Amino acid sequence: MAKRKTTTITTLPATKAKTHFGEVIKRVHNNKEYIIVEKNGIPVIAVMDADEFEDYLEVHNPRIQRLIRKSYEEYKMGKGRQAEEFLAELRGHGKK
Repeated sequence: MAKRKTTTITTLPATKAKTHFGEVIKRVHNNKEYIIVEKNGIPVIAVMDADEFEDYLEVHNPRIQRLIRKSYEEYKMGKGRQAEEFLAELRGHGKK
């Protein structure tokens, strides 16, 4: 079984984040690390990878949430099927 990677969350003062901004960008992008930037000890912003942020925005989109709920309800009603069967159908090798 694959080992899950633990997400690292680091807090930095704004002045340090500003001084080391290039390093912050590399850590966030390469290591998928979250950086929380504080001003006077108060967390004011968080920095995360752009791909992950796009996923976050998509999941919080009301239209996407409706589609996920609808899909889950169909799954609970037994309308789901095995991925292999679906892929075979897409390739034109399976029953429709």
